[in-house]
Amino acid sequence: MIIVECEQGSPEWHRARAGVITASMFATARSKVGCLDDRQQQFVNLRLAGAPEKAAAEAAGYKTLPKSDIITRALNGEKVGDYSDKAKDYAFRLAVERISGEPLDEGFETWQMRRGHDLEPSARMEHEARTGLFVQRCGFMKTDDGLFGVSVDGLINDDGGSEYKCFVAPDRLRSIYIDGDFTDVHDQSMGGMWISGRKWWHNCLYCPALEPAGKQFWFQEFKRDEDYIEALEKDLWEFAMLVAQYEKVLRQQAA
Repeated sequence: MIIVECEQGSPEWHRARAGVITASMFATARSKVGCLDDRQQQFVNLRLAGAPEKAAAEAAGYKTLPKSDIITRALNGEKVGDYSDKAKDYAFRLAVERISGEPLDEGFETWQMRRGHDLEPSARMEHEARTGLFVQRCGFMKTDDGLFGVSVDGLINDDGGSEYKCFVAPDRLRSIYIDGDFTDVHDQSMGGMWISGRKWWHNCLYCPALEPAGKQFWFQEFKRDEDYIEALEKDLWEFAMLVAQYEKVLRQQAA
């Protein structure tokens, strides 16, 4: 693990992230279209393992034999599914950054990003006051090979970490406050634990607009999930190959 000491949002922070697959984008890097759904995948896996059609269908939860072009292609060993356009665009951006060594957007920040950086100190203090924990600030962490990284908002004791979100979009606030659903940033949290080696993570939401109701701060603790991290790492290495492929093509064209 490599730690780059820098302020989030600073020019040094943007340069440290250039060409690195970052935790906030892990969900995008894993996004695909045209893939088998869970039942289809289970059916295909059973059939490829030698299970009879009827038994495989019943085990996968089908009442009748499933028939679709995507299942047929998967059973024939053909590739199914592809990266989403967002994933491909992200991979291409990373490839350009690896060639230039600089962020493609020249460190541009949206107002949402700037708001998050401005409110983070208040969110951290609120977190400490609510939990009695001491949160240590950290810069940018990268894997030893420099391929993957995470901007860690806070390190707690020897085993914990924290992430602060300052959402204002009603749909994102509702899903967390009403539904208790933080799946939107789950890959980022697990990615933070993967890269940092930590065992638990506090996902925190800070919304000053809700202070009159005493609901300006919300958090949920997630434990390290080795199975989830193993699947995450596998997908990210596959995505890293796409980035390398794009970089190779660009360098060949420049030669």
